[in-house]
Amino acid sequence: MLTLTDNAVQVIRDLTAQATESGETGIRIAGQADEPGALLLSVAEAPAATDQVIDVEGARVFLDSEAADVLDDKSLDASVDDQGGVSFRIEQQRFM
Repeated sequence: MLTLTDNAVQVIRDLTAQATESGETGIRIAGQADEPGALLLSVAEAPAATDQVIDVEGARVFLDSEAADVLDDKSLDASVDDQGGVSFRIEQQRFM
């Protein structure tokens, strides 16, 4: 299952707090039908009926079935640059 770094948790909570006051808001990662293996990340008010939901300390991530398969052994990291731009990175999970 996709894991989230501490940085990703904080960035996702900050992004979703700005987007809406709904407690259901999260980021959604979905496959793109026209580009196999490509993923699209967006802020979503709620998960789709078939989405896998990951909730870590209030940071909610919704994965469609394709994204859940692709990201099963991955970790999501995030950072914010000096101008406030957000970037997400997908990394291999580190097992200890």
